[in-house]
Amino acid sequence: MLDIEDFKKKLDKKSRLMGIDPGRKRLGIAICDENKIIATPYTTLIKNDYLKFLNEIKIIVKENDIKGIIIGNPLNLDGSNSRSSQSAKDLAINLSKDITENITMWDERLSSQGAFNLTSNLNINTSKRIEKLDANSAQFILQGALDYLTKENT
Repeated sequence: MLDIEDFKKKLDKKSRLMGIDPGRKRLGIAICDENKIIATPYTTLIKNDYLKFLNEIKIIVKENDIKGIIIGNPLNLDGSNSRSSQSAKDLAINLSKDITENITMWDERLSSQGAFNLTSNLNINTSKRIEKLDANSAQFILQGALDYLTKENT
């Protein structure tokens, strides 16, 4: 697992990334375009069986030519590690062994709330918004990281 600056150094100018919103059972997945400008919700995976989950991730990585993975780190509002932070870190470590070493974590505080609020302006009922919440949260996480990765050093 890499810090965000080392992660940035390993990326090609054109490369697609995957964002993961980790949960106990449900993981939201988002991917971005090769220019790393726009994150798009992709799917939600259920993590009952790690080997099945790992295979599903491998398929997404291969089909979309993913060159790096950004995993949301669910910190507390004060910036300290939450109980879920260790689980997210364990996921990052496992995926760095099984998929790619090019993995980093990104602060995901309020990503679920932000994703839910973004969809509130759409003409979609609440149950549909909740159904897509994990993938939308992954999009929110990935977009934040993309904005950081592609900003000019000022």
